[in-house]
Amino acid sequence: MVVWYVAYGSNMHAARLGWYIGGGCPPGGRRTYPGCRDRRPPSRSVPVSLPGGIYFAGESRSWTGGMAFYDPHLPGEAAARAYLVTEEQFADIAAQEMYRPAGAAADLIPATGAAIEAAVTDGRATLGPGRYETLVCPGSRSGVPLLTFTAPEGASATPCRPPAPIYLGMIARGLQEAHGWPAERITSYLAARPGVADGWRPDAVAALVSEVLVDV
Repeated sequence: MVVWYVAYGSNMHAARLGWYIGGGCPPGGRRTYPGCRDRRPPSRSVPVSLPGGIYFAGESRSWTGGMAFYDPHLPGEAAARAYLVTEEQFADIAAQEMYRPAGAAADLIPATGAAIEAAVTDGRATLGPGRYETLVCPGSRSGVPLLTFTAPEGASATPCRPPAPIYLGMIARGLQEAHGWPAERITSYLAARPGVADGWRPDAVAALVSEVLVDV
């Protein structure tokens, strides 16, 4: 079975997602990933928009600073990128986001797809109390479910925290790759996100976006 894994944060940047699939430690990172059992790249990727928005909170163990989370109740739309992967790959990506060993998701998202089926039916399924342990299905594309994961609480229930420059830069690259947005649109989108708006000046966001997209 295949599913669309919907990335709305740094994994919109294909090279960043590659570390979750192939394993290893990305440049500038603080964490080594075991990778997926199936290390084939996604068979397709497409730009998508989700109802709601993203916010930044918590503390990233990989980059420091806030992490991106999806809240379907925020106003507007969240820019995202959907990757066509196998259910096993989705489970292993989820396991790594949850700081569980790759393959541990066999217990969380079994081959029968119990949790995925619950999310498809109800729009939401809880795999655990921690970060990225809430599975959300915002719909489908070409008959294949769109699946992502986020925190159990929304933006209004948690203190927001500014993301680190390297992390925000990867999201900027992902937005350009997936949606083809110019620097100005990427800047305005990111600068308005809760957590960025609280800790980054708009001109600092613009400078970062211009820097990371200079070679694109």
